[in-house]
Amino acid sequence: MTQSKLTDINGTEIYIEYNNRFEGRPVIVFLHDSLGCVQLWRDLPAQLSEAAECNFLAYDRSGYGKSGPMLTHKRPVNYMELEADFLNELLTKLNINNAILFGHSDGGTIALITAAKYPEKTKAVVCEAGHIFVEEITLKGVYDAWEAYKTTNLPERLKKYHGDKVETLFRAWTETWTREDYRIWNIEYLLKDIKCPLLFIQGQADEYGTLDQVEKTVTQVSGPAEKYIIPEIGHTPHKETPELVLKKTTEFIKKL
Repeated sequence: MTQSKLTDINGTEIYIEYNNRFEGRPVIVFLHDSLGCVQLWRDLPAQLSEAAECNFLAYDRSGYGKSGPMLTHKRPVNYMELEADFLNELLTKLNINNAILFGHSDGGTIALITAAKYPEKTKAVVCEAGHIFVEEITLKGVYDAWEAYKTTNLPERLKKYHGDKVETLFRAWTETWTREDYRIWNIEYLLKDIKCPLLFIQGQADEYGTLDQVEKTVTQVSGPAEKYIIPEIGHTPHKETPELVLKKTTEFIKKL
């Protein structure tokens, strides 16, 4: 039975959903993308939890979904490193020290950083379409999203999940990634500190990143790493081919 609640982390109300029915088993922690939230994972947390016989935790980052609002849309260059520190605080509060981090896009990057900085809490990482540096294709994707925000019903669709926080979170994402000082953002220096098993999933037709993101990650981590590249699939494999992602991730977790 999935439960939900708000929990306070450093003065910020964070919305979480969780299921702890598998006693003594790891906790799969779901980390959403730059426009995502718990609700947008849909059935994946429950399905993967059941298939892999693990507990799960999904949460809305500050400013997203049902969590409290961001104080400002202005983010520092190292905002994802700060999100990894915040996740560590959440795991500490919930007494989770056997996390399998499943992150998509920004969430995938946050998963990598957390594994590097807090190895004692991280059992494994599933990074789906994460980034370790800025590419031109990423910026094109952000600009295309910006255009869609101005010319389609994207704001209304997002409002369904984020309420009155949409404008702030959208500006936080688009303005940060397209800022001149963000071009130099790079977390490759952290990869050597990742010693736990890693599965990197990416669609071959990802509109936000090339396969360089995958290759340069799996070749620089210190632990065992494998890649799963899905042909003709874009930035959200877990939505575009849910059965493939569920099967591959379940196999990966069961081998741990």
